[in-house]
Amino acid sequence: MSRLLDLLEEERRKLNQLGEASLKQAIPLWDNPEVQEQSRRVDELVARVGEMKARHNRVVR
Repeated sequence: MSRLLDLLEEERRKLNQLGEASLKQAIPLWDNPEVQEQSRRVDELVARVGEMKARHNRVVR
């Protein structure tokens, strides 16, 4: 789980960097395919973390 959280944090950092660069270039975030793709990666990782936590909670109870 720790590895997954580390990966999520790294991907979030990348998303923030892409978003900042996009805004500096006056490109709306929704018009930047790189930002959108990175956002999807982050969303997928967030979902995986949520699933793992839910599984863990079921086992603990």
